[in-house]
Amino acid sequence: MKLKVLVGAGNRIMGLTLPFVVMGLTANILRPAWFAMGLGTPGLIAGIVFLALGLPLWLISVGQILKYVPRGKLITTGPFALMAHPLYSSVGLLVIPGLGFLLDSWLGAALGAVLCVISRFFTGREEEILMRIFPEEYPRYRSRVVFPWL
Repeated sequence: MKLKVLVGAGNRIMGLTLPFVVMGLTANILRPAWFAMGLGTPGLIAGIVFLALGLPLWLISVGQILKYVPRGKLITTGPFALMAHPLYSSVGLLVIPGLGFLLDSWLGAALGAVLCVISRFFTGREEEILMRIFPEEYPRYRSRVVFPWL
């Protein structure tokens, strides 16, 4: 199994997202007051909730990819039944914003949004490949996904 198959578009997505992360973290370190939300306990609770949802979704997705992709199987259960791209979506919508809440910084929401937007540019190619490999199964799967745009 080639690593490229397991990674999919992840390397390109992270390659484009990384400059935003570096610039954002640098600015946040140099000027933390610009990024502070001042939410206190509600922010901590939100961060814990986001991470409690996002981390399991991400970890289960990674496990499923490692188990089923090398076998040439289309993943249609677990987080993949909820959303078409749970690796990118769970990190962009839950994990990174959750860290931002925990650290009292709106930078997490901004970087999560950047990741989501950038991932949309590359997931189309992954879907084309899946459509070619699973011409009957993939359209049926996509019609059942709860949040197909994620």
